[in-house]
Amino acid sequence: MRLGPSGVPFGRNWKLRLGLSPNFGPRRDGATPDIIVLHYTAMPDWRKARDWLCNPEAEVSAHYLISPQGEVVSLVDEDQRAWHAGAGSWGDVTDVNSRSIGIELSNDGYSPFAAPLMDAVETLLPKIMDRWAIRPDRVIAHSDLAPGRKIDPGSRFDWARLVRTGLAVMASPSTPAPVSEDTFRTDMSAIGYGDGIDLDLLISVLRMRHRQGHVGPLDGWDCAIAADLAARFPIAKFNLTS
Repeated sequence: MRLGPSGVPFGRNWKLRLGLSPNFGPRRDGATPDIIVLHYTAMPDWRKARDWLCNPEAEVSAHYLISPQGEVVSLVDEDQRAWHAGAGSWGDVTDVNSRSIGIELSNDGYSPFAAPLMDAVETLLPKIMDRWAIRPDRVIAHSDLAPGRKIDPGSRFDWARLVRTGLAVMASPSTPAPVSEDTFRTDMSAIGYGDGIDLDLLISVLRMRHRQGHVGPLDGWDCAIAADLAARFPIAKFNLTS
């Protein structure tokens, strides 16, 4: 079997194209990726998104772009620092680009994600995770690391599908918890969200991942979800550094 960048295989059921972007550099301070960040392109034509990610004037890129037809375009080698995350943080990691693999998913932000695209996501993710020993709780949304600045991949992304195949995590509380803003903030900080984020924004980013479609003020289920995640996937448990 012929191999693509970073050992990604080409095969009958695996469509991978090269669309190399000049927008990358070395990972800083010898960092290796331990986070995967999922994005959407917010563009109706994936080819235009590819061209933008390969335009040196854009100064943005990602490691991979996946089309609605399930084609995987490799833009930046995994051992290099792509420019996809921008300002933000996850836990103690403040230079997310140096610690992550970025995957752009072709989607306008309002429509369901195409089935062939999701099939390709399920094929690509475990390969990356195996190569770099990335845990499912380190597969995150752009909105997770940059609340308020970014909302992708949005509330239409099927996180539950990734959870079912062990490629992401989701909370599973059995009962609501007492409503406490202070406890909610503490738990959200414990799982990676920065301090000082507006409460409504914290609720919004949690629900985009774990309670899609729900609206309204903080309630017991939001608190239970945050507490469950904090108990099972606390950032501090793994002694992460920036």
